[in-house]
Amino acid sequence: MKKAILFLLLLTTLSFNSQDDSVFGSGEWFKFRIHYGFVNAGYATLEVKDAIINNEKVFHLIGRGYTTGLSRFFFKVEDLYESYIDRETFVPYQFVRKIDEGGYTKNQEGFVNVTTNRIVVKDYKHKTEKTFTIPKNTQDILSAFYYLRNSPIIDKIKPGESISIDLFFDDETTKFKLKFIGRDNIKTKFGTVPTMIFKPLVQSGRVFKEQESVTVWISDDGNRIPLRIQASLAVGSIKADLDAYKGLKNPFKQKQ
Repeated sequence: MKKAILFLLLLTTLSFNSQDDSVFGSGEWFKFRIHYGFVNAGYATLEVKDAIINNEKVFHLIGRGYTTGLSRFFFKVEDLYESYIDRETFVPYQFVRKIDEGGYTKNQEGFVNVTTNRIVVKDYKHKTEKTFTIPKNTQDILSAFYYLRNSPIIDKIKPGESISIDLFFDDETTKFKLKFIGRDNIKTKFGTVPTMIFKPLVQSGRVFKEQESVTVWISDDGNRIPLRIQASLAVGSIKADLDAYKGLKNPFKQKQ
């Protein structure tokens, strides 16, 4: 359960060609409630701000995740993820990963050179610095979902098809794959909302039942915001629901 809570905190602090075409903008903010059965396990927030990197205006993405109540007593989580991305290509220039997960801590910062396709990762905890070669347009763990939200493929994708991107995480680049399942209307605290359903491919093992155990519902509108994330576990399931929002760039589509 601990790993599953951590995964959902990460995924929700994570979300889905010019500035005018972007489905999000500065001022967008989400809050998600993460629960295991009837137990409120924690919250996660996502926020978009403006910033300056190398004299260039960029989007500053901020994701926070934390456990609450009884879950915090058993497994304290306080995570901070930040990413500075290009306002047109959504490619990251810099990222921050500062986490405390049950005493397991990381304090890292990555600097991306989009010209040479290299990333320098500074580990402030261990006082090390490493350089990695990465594929063009590689995303970090937070920028990935904002990049996917703006993918033109989403408007044309058919059930059974997938979107793949290169993702840099924990000092290595892997293929992140998002499989489209179909469309459905789901009931939320904001009403009944038309959604698109995706399954990120995850590694099966002791926590998740199988490779496609995680399901993500995003709004089928101009915002493409994550409304619900659910993971089937060996025992029960854990779920994250959108709890609050503000600063949406487009109208929030709901069924009448």
